[in-house]
Amino acid sequence: MKPLTIGQVAKRTGIGIETIRFYERQGLLQQPERKASGYRQYTENVLARLRFIRRAKELGFSLREIGELFAIQDDSDTTRADVKELTARKLADIEARILDLHRMRGALTKLLAACPGHGPLQGCPILDALNHEPTSSKEDEP
Repeated sequence: MKPLTIGQVAKRTGIGIETIRFYERQGLLQQPERKASGYRQYTENVLARLRFIRRAKELGFSLREIGELFAIQDDSDTTRADVKELTARKLADIEARILDLHRMRGALTKLLAACPGHGPLQGCPILDALNHEPTSSKEDEP
């Protein structure tokens, strides 16, 4: 199998060259062999690993979590339960973020409704709300 250059890997995966280098620095990709000229030489295996990273990122996994998934995958002592636990933690994190987004949407909706959108800047209900501490945490809830 002929080695791939970083440009070929980038083209085949749709991932930028600098991103590939960043993943190497983060330990998500092994440092490739290099030619005497210093150019990186990748194997076909890097393509699958980059596809894994892309798909995991699409599902919301952080680079740290992706590293954990790789560690689990590469460790013969781990089980499906380990993968399931990590995935369940990610789902709980996403659900918490969704609740936060709903709260923010409700608060912004109230602010928009309180602002007539005309008149002088002084007394703007949106800016006033941002400049003052809320009197109750219920104030921000939808």
